[in-house]
Amino acid sequence: MRIAYLSTFYPFRGGIAQFNALLYQALEKQGHTVKAYTFTCQYPSVLFPGKTQYVTEKDRAIPIDSEAVLNTVNPFSYETAARKILKWQPDVLVMKYWMSFFSPALAHVANRLKKKGVKVVCIIDNAIPHEPRFFDKTLARLLFNQCTHFIVMSEVVKKDLLSLKPDAKYLLKPHPLYDHFGEKITSAEARKTLNLDVHKKTLLFFGLIRDYKGLDWLMDAMAELDDSYQLLIAGESYGSFEKYQKQIDQSPAKERMNVLNQYIDDKEVPVLFSAADVLVLPYKSATQSGVIPIAYHFEVPVVATDVGGLKETIEEAGTGIICQPEVASLVRGIEELFAVGQEKFIARIQKEKKTLSWEVFAQALVGFLEK
Repeated sequence: MRIAYLSTFYPFRGGIAQFNALLYQALEKQGHTVKAYTFTCQYPSVLFPGKTQYVTEKDRAIPIDSEAVLNTVNPFSYETAARKILKWQPDVLVMKYWMSFFSPALAHVANRLKKKGVKVVCIIDNAIPHEPRFFDKTLARLLFNQCTHFIVMSEVVKKDLLSLKPDAKYLLKPHPLYDHFGEKITSAEARKTLNLDVHKKTLLFFGLIRDYKGLDWLMDAMAELDDSYQLLIAGESYGSFEKYQKQIDQSPAKERMNVLNQYIDDKEVPVLFSAADVLVLPYKSATQSGVIPIAYHFEVPVVATDVGGLKETIEEAGTGIICQPEVASLVRGIEELFAVGQEKFIARIQKEKKTLSWEVFAQALVGFLEK
């Protein structure tokens, strides 16, 4: 099968680029001919809240050889990109969707290829954003109506997809593990590296810091947890971190909260997860989480709120504790995990890891198309 894959690839950085690279490699290993296409411009710099869109020397990037064809803000490039991909004569076009900003560009390319008989597969992270705007559903429909097949990774995304496109042909397949970060080190070594107390129960909040992720709830929970707990906050704040810093400064637990407010390079990930006893996702809203597959790779249990698809990912597999989206329930959930014991959850994570490989995901995608 000839598969054109249009999305963000090296030299762009981040979890979506990592997802695409790992799936690309899995499809190639199964004998398919795959060609990666990416953006000449992904986001205009004025719309990108982080420091850089591109990999640095600290990133453990997978350098997929891709052809840059699509400028998201230049409509003249849409047709050019479609022609270049069509010239390669693919059987399938795979695209990744995570925000409505990309809809016009991807919809044009998808429409042109679908008219030529190419199957168009959309892998959806969020059909409807965590922080929706009035135009998001309209733009999502614009793209979805040009696609022939969909891959979703949680029940909530499936429901959102079907609310926008009731006749969608979809496959529900859980997010595979991010397993390219390397091996775990001892918790003592990791905590010394990060200047953490070696003996305290260590909670990790990891990833981009945005309002819907509930970091303020977790910091309130820290004030309710005793002195045997410490919190490591690791991630780049999209927006001002000032309100969080003010909350830390006023907290009775401020000496037990440690902050790395920066983009976390891939080489730093093993140290952070090796230091953690538990990953905490205190989200106020969610679809699924790309952080959970990292935690599973490093065999770190999860405490998460019951929003979006987090419950189906964690509770059914028994890999952590699900609590209600409120501070008091977070406190109880964290205390419960340590009362039960990490070993019970780690054993279940080890079992779950066997089913979450990229090879299994790629086989399911191809089988879905062939059926």
